[in-house]
Amino acid sequence: MKYRTIGADPKTRRRVSVLALGAMLFGSRTDEKTSFAVLDRYVEAGGNFIDTSDNYAFWTDDGQGGQSEELLGRWRRSRGVGDEIVIATKLGARPLAPGTSYVDNAEGLSAKAIREAAEGSRERLGVDRLDLLYAHIEDHTVPLRETVEGFAELVAEGTVGLLGVSNHAVWRVERARALAAAAGLPGYEVLQYQHSHLRPRTDIPEEIFPDGSLGGTTAELLSYLRAEPGLTLVAYSPLLKGAYARQDVPLPRDFDHPGTPARLAVLREVARETGASVNQVVLAWQIGGDLPVIPLAGASSVAQLEENLAAVELELTAEQRARLDAVH
Repeated sequence: MKYRTIGADPKTRRRVSVLALGAMLFGSRTDEKTSFAVLDRYVEAGGNFIDTSDNYAFWTDDGQGGQSEELLGRWRRSRGVGDEIVIATKLGARPLAPGTSYVDNAEGLSAKAIREAAEGSRERLGVDRLDLLYAHIEDHTVPLRETVEGFAELVAEGTVGLLGVSNHAVWRVERARALAAAAGLPGYEVLQYQHSHLRPRTDIPEEIFPDGSLGGTTAELLSYLRAEPGLTLVAYSPLLKGAYARQDVPLPRDFDHPGTPARLAVLREVARETGASVNQVVLAWQIGGDLPVIPLAGASSVAQLEENLAAVELELTAEQRARLDAVH
């Protein structure tokens, strides 16, 4: 396994594996036995960066979520896992009542909601401190300053380590970070957005995220990442839910544009040259690139995880990277 450091403050920064494991469906669609097997193999391979959320997976049973955090809590206790494993979670998008969703009834990002949600996550995970806590989606009903101060209070109390943000417009991320810096408070250091080798259209975000938030990476976000060396991008859905490898899984509709075939063609060329799968090329491209990107890939079986783990050791040549980067 390879590692990189996230965060700047020596008190909160963590050394994490370059491949993060997504636990979204653990405890719901992925049963406990399989989930435990995937987690055990990931840790055995040197992985130490696991991602979840307080609302995973509310849509599987029309509930409020929490199944993933609860399973991770049971796994931690059964295996004697301590703070050597970094578990990141998210808040803000948990439905307030069963049968509703984050679109129309989310817990939000008020100071009260942040405190209550973080306490719930700590209890389900069985930890005293959340290693990395994200603001999951935007909350337009609460002033940014209140959200910034709400997260900072938890860091000051020692119940949260690093702060992150997901699915927010870049200007809101920068505004929140500027507010935190001006007040001498901890700010967002980790960004989590959907990011893959294929590039999405940017003219139809409302169809993809009906609450108005932006899910996929844009040129603006990548430019911001280059301009702020202290930030790290955790890239969720890097494998597009299996669409690269499975004929029965169509590409999401925001990838339906003229640039997609050319990028797919180069991916397949490099896969043939290296003897790797297209999925492995995508992950290796992210891991070894010039931007601080950590792919976040889920796995519903140990076999899927093994394929992903092999990408960590896949070394792309400079010429192959140049070709992968050049297509538009």
